[in-house]
Amino acid sequence: MRLSTKGRYAVTAMMDLAIHDRKGPVTLADISNCQDISLSYLEQLFAKLRKNGLVKGVRGPGGGYRLAKPRSDISIAQIICAVDEKVDATMCSGEENCQKGERCLTHELWMGLSKRIYDFLDSISLEDFLSRPAIQEIIERQDGRRVPARSDGNTMAWADE
Repeated sequence: MRLSTKGRYAVTAMMDLAIHDRKGPVTLADISNCQDISLSYLEQLFAKLRKNGLVKGVRGPGGGYRLAKPRSDISIAQIICAVDEKVDATMCSGEENCQKGERCLTHELWMGLSKRIYDFLDSISLEDFLSRPAIQEIIERQDGRRVPARSDGNTMAWADE
């Protein structure tokens, strides 16, 4: 099983959003700068995340994205599935046609592995992951590199130094 950059980037972007969401809407440009993910790629991912009810857009000055639900209600598996990634270790994408149109000898093994991986990722919420001490250290390091770029009175934009 291989998780593509689509799933990895979606989780990373959602983590960044979850960290900064409490301060107000977060722009994709801020996430792009901090996490080194292409802005156009983030736009594609966030369209899917919005469609699946994980984020909501805020228009106007100081706009950006916010979480559509509490951090504790969004699992890593939900994020991965929202961007059309599959947690699947089978060669047949679960279709049971892995060997000349029929189920192969090891299909049940790979289906069991897929279920365990999904259950593991579904058991971790953004809140759970953000509370880990090692993650807190990374958050502090990344936030230490962010400096105010401008202030318009109500919102603060951030950019890398």
